[in-house]
Amino acid sequence: MNRPANPAEPACLYGKRPSVPAHAGADEHHQLTAPLTVLFAAATGAIVLNLFAAQPLTGPIARALALPAGLTGAIAMLPQLGYALGLVLLVPLTDLFENRRLVVRTLIVCAVLLAVAMLTRSGAVFLTAIFLAGASSSVIQMLVPMAASMASEARRGRAVGNVMSGLMLGILLSRPLASVIAGLIGWRAFYGVAAAADALIALVLATQLPRRIPVATTRYPALLRSLATLLRTERVLQRCALSAALGMGAFSAFWTAIGLRLAHGPFNLSFYEIGAFALAGAAGVVATPLAGYAGDRGAARAARRVGHVSMLAALIASGIVGAGWFGFEPSSHRIAALVILVVGAATLDAGVVTDQTLGRRAINLLNPAARGRLNGLFVGIFFVGGALGASLAGAAWAWLGWSGVCAVGLAFAGAAFLLGLAPGADRQD
Repeated sequence: MNRPANPAEPACLYGKRPSVPAHAGADEHHQLTAPLTVLFAAATGAIVLNLFAAQPLTGPIARALALPAGLTGAIAMLPQLGYALGLVLLVPLTDLFENRRLVVRTLIVCAVLLAVAMLTRSGAVFLTAIFLAGASSSVIQMLVPMAASMASEARRGRAVGNVMSGLMLGILLSRPLASVIAGLIGWRAFYGVAAAADALIALVLATQLPRRIPVATTRYPALLRSLATLLRTERVLQRCALSAALGMGAFSAFWTAIGLRLAHGPFNLSFYEIGAFALAGAAGVVATPLAGYAGDRGAARAARRVGHVSMLAALIASGIVGAGWFGFEPSSHRIAALVILVVGAATLDAGVVTDQTLGRRAINLLNPAARGRLNGLFVGIFFVGGALGASLAGAAWAWLGWSGVCAVGLAFAGAAFLLGLAPGADRQD
């Protein structure tokens, strides 16, 4: 691995393994117990609601705040744009400052911003608040590496998988949950509930998390500069992040358009029935702890292959029953087609989270002193893949309908499968 260009900057910034443990200064007696694992999973699942829940609420919010039509899309976009910024500017701070204090304070700021979004009558203030709330929601990626650091190396895959279960479940449930809350008590109340939940989580984390003081003793600008060096030199990060991005592209393409497909014939599902479909499809998250266990047992490569094949099979099945591939008639077998779509959604989710969990495990076995930055880079890259998949799915739906959406998903999943077959792919495990 290349040496740092500036000898005054610590080598541990650039992937060199430090001579002291990354949790130096922390209470070494704190281990990742089952209750703490549940806490981490529940916290990440609840916080991620801040990023996706606004998507089904754009209409009511835009009308209430008299936002111009051109800014309606910003309601759904800005939280995720802020999150991407937080991955770059905030998550690296876990390699610089004591983690518990950083997590709690960032989450309190997030709660305050969500409360502002609930109370304001100004469109500009609302959009600013949800953008900054998205940035502070990057606290999720402070919690994941912290959980990994508390687990032994032999159990790190299972630990990451269990925490990822909560995260993926939160992503899948965010839209239907927000719709139900907003439908019952209004969109402002939803932001109030989200603010209260984040404040409560901050309080619990303040009492339950151990102190973790990172090794790095450098300045913030040098920490940010090290991101480019880590991305350039860490081959495991490159492969795992690219594979996760491709999987997330397939995931986003499917879930961006499945509601549109289900609302049309022969399914003609209502809004609440589509929400129930999302709940059923969320069953795929059960694969996350299994994937982590496989990684810990030395079967990461085989598990990743299974995940990629699962994604391909799910998208082909979805094309058959949803778009009539190979002569299938969805209108003649409506119930069977709907059941297969549910199974396909769960199978796709299982494949995607398997790849992500194994990727997380691999990067959390790299340089402990750079764990926060490595996780931030990993998530940022697969976040780009998800955004690209959603964008292409929208265009594919407009041009070719559900058949085009499945083709987009297959392109992403196929690329992930081929990447797993490439020479040297086993080194990421």
